[in-house]
Amino acid sequence: MRRRRLRTAITVAAAATVTLAALPAAAPSSAAARNPAAVASRPSIVRDWSTAVVDSTMARYTPSTIGGWSYPVGLYLYGQYLTYRRTHDARYLAYIKEYVDRFVKSDGSISQSFNSLDSMQAGRLLVILHHETGQDRYRKAAQKIRDRLNTYPRTSDGGFWHADTDSRAHQLWADGVYMVNPFLVEYGKEFQDSAYANDEAAKQLSVYGSHLQVPNGLLRHAYDESKSASWADAQSGLAPEHWCRAVGWYSMAIVNVLDAIPAGHPRRAQLLGVFQRLAAGLEKYQDPGTGRWFQVIDKGGRGDNWTETSCSSMFTYALSRGAQRGYIDPHYAAVARRGYEGVLAKLSVGADGRTDLADISIGTNVGDYAYYVARDRATNDFHGLGAFLIMNEQLRGD
Repeated sequence: MRRRRLRTAITVAAAATVTLAALPAAAPSSAAARNPAAVASRPSIVRDWSTAVVDSTMARYTPSTIGGWSYPVGLYLYGQYLTYRRTHDARYLAYIKEYVDRFVKSDGSISQSFNSLDSMQAGRLLVILHHETGQDRYRKAAQKIRDRLNTYPRTSDGGFWHADTDSRAHQLWADGVYMVNPFLVEYGKEFQDSAYANDEAAKQLSVYGSHLQVPNGLLRHAYDESKSASWADAQSGLAPEHWCRAVGWYSMAIVNVLDAIPAGHPRRAQLLGVFQRLAAGLEKYQDPGTGRWFQVIDKGGRGDNWTETSCSSMFTYALSRGAQRGYIDPHYAAVARRGYEGVLAKLSVGADGRTDLADISIGTNVGDYAYYVARDRATNDFHGLGAFLIMNEQLRGD
């Protein structure tokens, strides 16, 4: 059935150019969203913003022009896959396959060294395509990531370095847990390797959380075991700030891993504690006017700080899913709903009939407050589009 469905998808995609369905009117303005009463009184969202975003993005890029093998594109295409799972629009799956087949040869070889966690995130698409097609080439390519973890460098307590380079040696970045661990638990389930995959993923979330989480519940962006990085505190090794997307990556990863590991897993209670403290911190620092979160989470009172769309989508997803699954208190569903309304206020439809998602931070290294708030605020950056789709597929029907 899966193979027949994919053949149909490829035929449809080859036979017709991508055309946009009629798109809905623009979302309410961000100025209106700054008024809490306006947010509260806004009617329930019934439009299918996921298909609008996917159709718009497919109209802007072909599988050949969307970009190289990278985690932002991988994140976006994972969100597109979630939309496919609900809609069964054959074009969406065919597009993902055409993108991946640029990198994976028929014998399963893939020209990636996987010397950074970032390079592993798009590996989720390999697991997806094996599940959908049954083609062994995708298993072989995914196994290259799995095997790389056997020799990948770690901190003394077992945390994967952000990258196997001198400039990233001994460093744990909160971003990294999402780059490898959702892939890992999905790989384990698809290829009967869950005994290793679940234990490793839970360990990574635990190690990262033990270093990065501070008493306010939030996580610092990064930790350097060697304490030699320019940004590292001489005593703790921690980066100075709570950059919102780094914390967003961790929040989504911990939900994905909790969804995968069994109820009796020995690290489950610890991970639940980390998540519950994080949720409390996120609720505390949510902007009451917009429902979104700030680029530097805990410094929203500064005039140059700004609410960032990708992390707001990530937090909204994690809080909604966590409340739904019982990982955190049910009242966090209302926190997530405010976040959802706030993100939707950043979505509009342009004169060309395509969606535009605004105020997305471009890719970011570890830095200080001034560095983060000065990052470019992009529209339709893949970090934001992917996070939006993951969020929207979680909340659109709640």
